[in-house]
Amino acid sequence: MESESLKLSELRPTDSAIVKAVEGEKRIRRRLLDMGITPGTEVYIRKVAPLGDPIEITIRGYELSLRKSEAESVSVEKK
Repeated sequence: MESESLKLSELRPTDSAIVKAVEGEKRIRRRLLDMGITPGTEVYIRKVAPLGDPIEITIRGYELSLRKSEAESVSVEKK
């Protein structure tokens, strides 16, 4: 079974995925990488706000909230 490549913003609560790439504007990309969102890292979607923004994830053992626009810069492969 081959997993499809998605954006982090497309995942739903309880989904898990592996980060494949972090793209986007240099400033936003650097911020995401500094927060630990790096290729090969597992991410778990904890909650999504009613209007889809923000998204709460668990990564590297801590909770992190991201704007939907930030999450669209992260390519993942669903587990």
